[in-house]
Amino acid sequence: MTEHEHVRVAVVGSGFGGLGAAVRLRREGVTDFVVLERAGGVGGTWRDNSYPGCACDVPSHLYSFSFAPNPDWPRTFSGQEHIRAYLEHVTDVFGLRPHLRFDSEVKRMTWDGEKLRWDIETSSGSLSADFVVSATGPLSDPRIPDIPGIDSFPGKVFHSARWDHDYDLRGKRVAMVGTGASAIQIVPAVQPEVARLTLFQRTPPWVMPRVDRAISGLERGLHRALPFTAQARRGLLWGIRELQVQAFTKRPDELGLIERLAKRNMARAVKDPALRAKLTPDYRIGCKRILLSNAYYPALTRPNVDVVASGLDRIEGSTLVAADGSTAEADAIIFGTGFHVTDMPIADRVVGAEGRTLAEAWKGGMSALRGASAAGFPNWMTIIGPNTGLGNSSMILMIESQLNYMADYVRQLDVLGGRVALDARPGAVADWNRKVQERMKRTVWNTGGCTSWYLDAEGRNTTVWPGTTTEFRTATRRLDLGEYEVLRAPGARPAGQSGSQAKVEAGA
Repeated sequence: MTEHEHVRVAVVGSGFGGLGAAVRLRREGVTDFVVLERAGGVGGTWRDNSYPGCACDVPSHLYSFSFAPNPDWPRTFSGQEHIRAYLEHVTDVFGLRPHLRFDSEVKRMTWDGEKLRWDIETSSGSLSADFVVSATGPLSDPRIPDIPGIDSFPGKVFHSARWDHDYDLRGKRVAMVGTGASAIQIVPAVQPEVARLTLFQRTPPWVMPRVDRAISGLERGLHRALPFTAQARRGLLWGIRELQVQAFTKRPDELGLIERLAKRNMARAVKDPALRAKLTPDYRIGCKRILLSNAYYPALTRPNVDVVASGLDRIEGSTLVAADGSTAEADAIIFGTGFHVTDMPIADRVVGAEGRTLAEAWKGGMSALRGASAAGFPNWMTIIGPNTGLGNSSMILMIESQLNYMADYVRQLDVLGGRVALDARPGAVADWNRKVQERMKRTVWNTGGCTSWYLDAEGRNTTVWPGTTTEFRTATRRLDLGEYEVLRAPGARPAGQSGSQAKVEAGA
């Protein structure tokens, strides 16, 4: 990267969101862009999460780009290595390598109101950009709780998303902290090789069977020869999940049947009534993420596993003390405690038009127009922004909808011409957020009786989308200029337009 490089678009992150943005920019005829990546390879969360048993809980044919179908998925639910290989394949097929800037972590991003551009400082140099697409993703920065005594722990400590492959767990006393999507995959993967596994469970999850199988060579051959068969498969998977949305967003009581199925799934594997009692949630299914596993419950019944129905409270040397007073000795602690979702670190590094950071602007809760644009941050949008998460379907569907919005954003800048920027109007952001939060009130995520990572510190759900993916695609199909203020550089005007015309267009 040259010291004073200027590009039309800077994309931050090379996971699904960043690579999707890069592909879409090229398809729109935009080639003057870079993809800034803090690591040494593409893949985002599927690069970082390489723990034993790591896999996706969304079916393979739905967890891929519609414009880059993969007929050769080996399983109905793909493992981490298959998804990462897919993203490498997308990078190569669409010619994205020349645009990638590895080992280039964004340290600061500051809006220059005079030049109408973003000045970006990275770990590999500085550059500027007319437009920024932030695709860092909410599952990128691990969250490790501040446990008293952790600094004095003599053993090994790491987060599931920063797995230490050089550390041998065989024969060790291992503590697993957390019971989220990563933990329920790690537990059955490491249980057979450790001497003792202690699971610190603050809240039990609802776990449903994982209907996973190998995809036969005949099926893969059919999808290669007749691509419409793979499209039909994807469409069926999508349609089933669209029909489920009503229960999550409008009629949570209908989820009672699913709860009974989940309890039956537990009863088949866990015969001990005392253990079943520990593992049975006291909140409505769906309030927290529903997890899929055929191996989690059986692993918890093994003789070398202890389930502590309490969170980790403190550490005294190699002794771990739970909030209920029970103790366990450990040689290693693995945190499966999630990520900074509602307080993403990137927000501290983005400085907008008023000189305040995005984190300061979002102090009262994240909010962005159509999940993309924050007021006071011109020509900046985020992929997988506030209230774009899903509780039952594929995030790739939401990403592609936001890519539609990004593409029209770039087109509108071209149509306006000259040195121009768009800044989301505060009223438009507030109106969008008010409607989203109003719909959120009756969803299972707000009414189900749990505390989840969907909620911020104030108890507001700023994470999940309270509707179908179809509704979101409709809402993001086009950018509405009426929801933005048009900014022009001092003295600048579109070619062939009078000064008075420019002022009117800019809302002066």
